[in-house]
Amino acid sequence: METPTFDEWDRASVSVEIDEEFVDNLSALIDRREQGMVLNIVSTLHPADLATLLEHINEAEGMQLFGWLPPAWAANLLPELDESLRYRILDSLPGDQVAALVGQLDSDDAIDVLSDFEDDRAQAILGQLEDAQDLGQLFAYDDDTAGGIMAVEYVAVRPSATVSDITEEVRRNAETVEEVYAVFVTDDDNLLKGIISLKKLLLSASDHRAADIMESDVISVTADLDQEDVALKMQRYDLVSMPVVDEQGKLLGRITIDDVVDVIREEAEEDLQRMSGLGEESHRDTILEVSRGRLPWLILGLFGSIISSFVIMTFEGALEQAVILASFIPIVMSTAGNVGIQSSAIAVQGLASGSFWANQIGTRLGRELAIGLLNGISLALILSLFVIGATPILSGMSTQEALHLAGTASVALVIAILLAASIGSTIPILLDNIGLDPALATGPFITASNDILGLLIFFFTATLLYI
Repeated sequence: METPTFDEWDRASVSVEIDEEFVDNLSALIDRREQGMVLNIVSTLHPADLATLLEHINEAEGMQLFGWLPPAWAANLLPELDESLRYRILDSLPGDQVAALVGQLDSDDAIDVLSDFEDDRAQAILGQLEDAQDLGQLFAYDDDTAGGIMAVEYVAVRPSATVSDITEEVRRNAETVEEVYAVFVTDDDNLLKGIISLKKLLLSASDHRAADIMESDVISVTADLDQEDVALKMQRYDLVSMPVVDEQGKLLGRITIDDVVDVIREEAEEDLQRMSGLGEESHRDTILEVSRGRLPWLILGLFGSIISSFVIMTFEGALEQAVILASFIPIVMSTAGNVGIQSSAIAVQGLASGSFWANQIGTRLGRELAIGLLNGISLALILSLFVIGATPILSGMSTQEALHLAGTASVALVIAILLAASIGSTIPILLDNIGLDPALATGPFITASNDILGLLIFFFTATLLYI
């Protein structure tokens, strides 16, 4: 069978559901070395679906399939691959072959691929590329800044250019600028003067000048701005493309919506990892390095549990007088812990999205306390009904004693919930105020503090009201 050309593949690519049967059938063809048949099948897949396929077949088959792909196909696939898989595939290839693939990518995608490697190998590959100078400048920016995610391919014209000139410039750059969302207007010193949307360009007469139809109030970012702030800015102003400038206002590149979607996903995954106490893990980390990264958080959780056990030992006398109190320990600890995590998750999300600021700690605390009080009373009523209804049957105590126990447990639960809501909603904001990542506040830290304080509250309340 004749293998489709890259252009034919690009036009024919459609979204396909990669299910288990599809994967098994293709794996069998790869095992039988049916290269032509395999390439004709994958020629119907969108690059993103082909990337999903490679992530579901075993690594040896994935390497074989990637090796069969024509260079243009393989290059187009690279930005879609999971970083870990992409690194393992490219790490097995010689540097000149990697350079040939990277050289076909847009600058932002090329930098993403190069950043998978250690600096020495990345620089060696970079030196083999035709646009090494431009890419080298991008490579100097931190990965998580505007400069790290921008592309240097864009369409720019002078203020005196006519609509006819601009249209021709767009055509001339069609090969290098994959998606044209807008045309930038710059002066002779490359200072950004305005921006022209495609809609405005299409609706303007051919003899109108760029200076007459451009939007001069341009929303832009500097190259050192954090990528999360870039994403928030593009989201706030509903932008699909945004220019990146230096401190003097010179145009450096552009950031497009596809890059921002990736940023939002990466930031969400990063926050989820930190909220789980995992920190940042790289696919290149060894088992020992991953273990070392996770261990401090587990130690924090262990110390929290040890302190909790000492709290229980301190009130051993109370437990001896009323053994039934021990059955309420997990209720108070788990419920308060859940409330704390809920409150902290909302605080972290709000800080990350910019929906509220660090100086709103009083407002947030009041809101979370009100919610905690309402939920605490509701949960306390449910707990009271359970204690009053079930305890006389299970333990043989009188209804009067069950009422006493229900009241004690309910008061302790409400206080523990209010405290957990306070901790969960304020700690992330306080951390943000001192420049620390608020996502670090959740997970082990919140759970440990809520367990310790929840137990103290429970036993003090039980000592005052029940024993």
